[in-house]
Amino acid sequence: MTVGKDVSALFPDVVNCMQTDNLELKKLVYLYLMNYAKSQPDMAIMAVNTFVKELATSPMTKDCEDPNPLIRALAVRTMGCIRVDKITEYLCEPLRKCLKDEDPYVRKTAAVCVAKLYDINAALVEDQGFLDQLKDLLSDSNPMVVANAVAALSEINEASPSGQPLVEMNAQTINKLLTALNECTEWGQVFILDSLANYSPKDDREAQSICERITPRLAHANAAVVLSAVKVLMKLIEMLQSESDFVGTLTKKLAPPLVTLLSSEPEVQYVALRNINLIVQKRPDILKHEMKVFFVKYNDPIYVKLEKLDIMIRLASQANIAQVLSELKEYATEVDVDFVRKAVRAIGRCAIKVEPSAERCVSTLLDLIQTKVNYVVQEAIVVIKDIFRKYPNKYESIISTLCENLDTLDEPEARASMIWIIGEYAERIDNADELLESFLEGFHDENTQVQLQLLTAIVKLFLKRPTDTQELVQQVLSLATQDSDNPDLRDRGFIYWRLLSTDPAAAKEVVLAEKPLISEETDLLEPTLLDELICHISSLASVYHKPPTAFVEGRAAGTRKSLPARSNSNEDSTQHAAQPHAQVIPAQDSLIGDLLSMDIGGPTMVTPTPASQSGLGLDLLGSGLDGILGGTDTGNTAPVVSQTTTGLLGDIFGFNQGPTSYIAPKVNWLPAEKGKGFDIWGTFSRKNGQISMDMTFTNKAMQPMGGFAIQLNKNSFGLTPAAPLQVPSPLNPGTSIDTSVILSTAGAVQRMEPLNNLQVAIKNNIDVFYFACIVPMNVYFAEDGQLDKRVFLSTWKDIPAQNEVQYTLKGVMLTADQVVQKMQQNNVFTIAKRNVEGQDMLYQSLKLTNTVWVLNELKIQPGNPDVTLSLKSRSVEVAPGIFQAYNAILHS
Repeated sequence: MTVGKDVSALFPDVVNCMQTDNLELKKLVYLYLMNYAKSQPDMAIMAVNTFVKELATSPMTKDCEDPNPLIRALAVRTMGCIRVDKITEYLCEPLRKCLKDEDPYVRKTAAVCVAKLYDINAALVEDQGFLDQLKDLLSDSNPMVVANAVAALSEINEASPSGQPLVEMNAQTINKLLTALNECTEWGQVFILDSLANYSPKDDREAQSICERITPRLAHANAAVVLSAVKVLMKLIEMLQSESDFVGTLTKKLAPPLVTLLSSEPEVQYVALRNINLIVQKRPDILKHEMKVFFVKYNDPIYVKLEKLDIMIRLASQANIAQVLSELKEYATEVDVDFVRKAVRAIGRCAIKVEPSAERCVSTLLDLIQTKVNYVVQEAIVVIKDIFRKYPNKYESIISTLCENLDTLDEPEARASMIWIIGEYAERIDNADELLESFLEGFHDENTQVQLQLLTAIVKLFLKRPTDTQELVQQVLSLATQDSDNPDLRDRGFIYWRLLSTDPAAAKEVVLAEKPLISEETDLLEPTLLDELICHISSLASVYHKPPTAFVEGRAAGTRKSLPARSNSNEDSTQHAAQPHAQVIPAQDSLIGDLLSMDIGGPTMVTPTPASQSGLGLDLLGSGLDGILGGTDTGNTAPVVSQTTTGLLGDIFGFNQGPTSYIAPKVNWLPAEKGKGFDIWGTFSRKNGQISMDMTFTNKAMQPMGGFAIQLNKNSFGLTPAAPLQVPSPLNPGTSIDTSVILSTAGAVQRMEPLNNLQVAIKNNIDVFYFACIVPMNVYFAEDGQLDKRVFLSTWKDIPAQNEVQYTLKGVMLTADQVVQKMQQNNVFTIAKRNVEGQDMLYQSLKLTNTVWVLNELKIQPGNPDVTLSLKSRSVEVAPGIFQAYNAILHS
């Protein structure tokens, strides 16, 4: 069997050999059993069926009561490996005895067996009380039994559908685990440390005590134990006062073990470096004095070299930049092309990160350009573009040197970077038009990245030097809009054409707008993802730099871990409140999908006829666009309409078209027969961010009416009149008058049923009249209800599943784009749109005036008038009103 021959046909005969008294033979039989029970479970079932009825008296069951603890342990281990559901109930009694066995070796084996049995039949394990017995083993006197019990409970916890911890960790349990930690094997220590990482101490003193007892593990010879200890300490440090002496001392103690890991074989080095990369992003102080450890050795494998280089950049500071630059310049002369590229790019990143040394970095890059090594020159130009972004108007004197290498550029990223530099500084480069025209000759053969950059650069050049570049800009716009199949390029071409032909002033504001300065932090992990990965140090997640939900099948998103909030930093807590946890990679079974990579599919572009702009003599652009878009050329008779940039772009994307927000038809709030001849019809509307109560008063009595006043009862949204009711008096018999009252939401709040019910009292000189009306929920939709995509995704994940409500909107005869537009006019903002198996999915957010956020998912099947609306909110009681609002708006 061990040399690979298939001897599974002997299964029934080998099973009969279990009755032997020879220990060595018995071990071999059990080994055979476990091997084929795992690899050929069907055969195991057939063989086991031959003695399942006699299992209560079978040799295996008898072995569980053998005087020799080795045999008892062998028997219970084999029982756990025979993954046949039919016989599990026969294993319960022997397993229960072994969990209470007098020998610790048997108990520790039985603990693992419970986890295996749970995998086969979870309900049976719970019903038989094995979980309670497992928890009792946490108090066992033998450290290895404790370690195995912790390992089994962790395994069961991972497989548990609820995701809730099986053991409530308290100070007493933690103390037992810490006591066992010193005496068990290295893998036992790893299991215990992993379980300690899930515990949150109740105060600083307890956290400090745990840190002190775990710190000796940092000196362990096993890398897994060291990294597990680092994980626990990194989590506990977050809870301690960051300015305390204890944290300073602990931080110093973390550096030597991490450095020692880099003396191991390359594979271990790589895992250590990936973990160190996370630690340095979270706490760069830990290794700030250890830069030399990360200097690359000539015999390092490429994967280790690249990781070391990444960490060097993260640790670069003014104190060590000289030696870092010296190293990087040396690396740029290596033979490995990938490594050289990364080294050159690292010099640029250092220039961006360490501002006082930027000039030195630029000088180093120029030296490298002078080597004329093609791939070095190209990489240098890419990073110099970023340096120009970071330090505008500081290093432009080197542009002439860069232009000398124009002919050697053959990589898309380098060509795009050079084109950006020429377009950005076109006013300083005398022959900028000739340089850009040289790129234009092979426009259709260029990479998309280069085409887009070239289009933008020529438009920039035209706006800076309009007199002699008209033909060039017309040529590139024609190539982008008429001769290109790329939708991104066509769209950008149309936008530029529209801007230039309609309002050059707006074009300058958009195209030549001041760009945000580039930051060296662009490659850092998103903070909440980093916090989660710190909790997974020493696991695959910390090597992939992805959360377990991204690559472990069946891993529930609810098991996501995160670092505790620091107790001493108000600033941190404010920051966390303002920026909800964002899970960048959602669970695969989520209908939300990866919203971060999507964009809103806006309504179909409707373009007004452009007018010529005499200001720049752009007659050639005044009529070309309509022909392309299927319009008609009306010549230059239309007057030039001056628009702001925002209004212009709004026209392009269709956001400024159509009517204002939906207003429900007026209904009869107070019939004349109940109002002693006073008849009131009314509705509510939202205009310019204010709620208005719009009413028509009719006097059907025989006498004039006057002295009008209004009062609102306490209500769910705090509606109250912002000004007195203004009605010209007297209101004569047989006449009507329209009036409006502006309402604020600063009044007293009281929960109403339904939620949007409003009780009103209106008085006049005849009497006081009371009535109730329903306020359409859409008037509570605030103008600032648009969420960032990341925040939307994280909020959707954080709201519990029970807070999701579904509703079917019947008879909606609209396309997805029309739904986007209608809801946008009513302060419901589309965050993303995607198409899944032929149906359009819209993800929308809205905010009510009482700061309740509502997240919606709409499923629209073309041709099907029924739209499914899924709503999520922490205050799910608003759902009926939201559904009514959607119905009314989409049917208006």
